[in-house]
Amino acid sequence: MINMEGKVLSVCISSEKGTKKREVDSARLIPNCGIEGDAHADSGPRQVSFLSIEEINKMKRLIPDLKPGDFAENIDTQGIDIDQIKIGDRIIIGDNIILETSQIGKECHSGCEIQKITGDCIMPKKGVFAKVLKGGIVKRNDNLRVEMLGPQKFIK
Repeated sequence: MINMEGKVLSVCISSEKGTKKREVDSARLIPNCGIEGDAHADSGPRQVSFLSIEEINKMKRLIPDLKPGDFAENIDTQGIDIDQIKIGDRIIIGDNIILETSQIGKECHSGCEIQKITGDCIMPKKGVFAKVLKGGIVKRNDNLRVEMLGPQKFIK
């Protein structure tokens, strides 16, 4: 198993779908639901969304005033190579929160504000979505680790 280590840079929520999220000091992750108080919390596969600051900084060249949550992401990370994450990998936050990657990227809804400004949005390619397996409180500067489970090996 290969691991990557980084940290949580921001935690964001919104009370309505289709809007930018706002940064909060901390949030409660609820198993098989998502972030308490976030409009996207439900039992589906996209309970929590992640985006790396490294990818956000690339977009800041076009939109210098981007803020956490502007891509409607829940958690911004630092030090994690998003391109290496695969479905089924585990994301561990702090000592006890466990999520399982359920989707890489998404279809961008029509009318995305970022896409209107730049002609492109990074969530369809660089967004990582996960299901909450074990909940807890997440906050800025929490340690974050990705346990990359690697390719499945089959025994003949």
